[in-house]
Amino acid sequence: MAFWLYKSEPFKWSWEMQKAKGDVGEEWTGVRNYLARNNMRAMKIGDKGFFYHSNEGLEVVGIVEVCALSHPDSTAEGDARWDCVDIRAVCDMPKPVSLKDVKANEKLAKMALVTSMRLSVQPVTDDEYFEICRMGGLDNPPI
Repeated sequence: MAFWLYKSEPFKWSWEMQKAKGDVGEEWTGVRNYLARNNMRAMKIGDKGFFYHSNEGLEVVGIVEVCALSHPDSTAEGDARWDCVDIRAVCDMPKPVSLKDVKANEKLAKMALVTSMRLSVQPVTDDEYFEICRMGGLDNPPI
């Protein structure tokens, strides 16, 4: 099991829109960065991740899980270089965890969200996952 963080601009794809997709989930499309693409290629069914609102809000607002393995991105217009996974909403973060709070937490100083802020799909270590869940008020985080 691995953990991830997915960044989305809420005016393009919000947490509410993700939740509305239900158990079917939605393709995580439009990623055009090789490292982010490779992260998606490494994902397994059931891997959990944070849904992060970028640009507006700047906070972790929910938890998602991978529900379809890496496959060609339907928005790539035939460009075989770009893949995506499908994710579905698992639960809300009871208290959204802001970027400011992440940066203020020494335990998260090496987190990709702090060190590689522009990367849209990032790995999250086990310790980072549980720390952010604790900060967000999730006593029994999904694993």
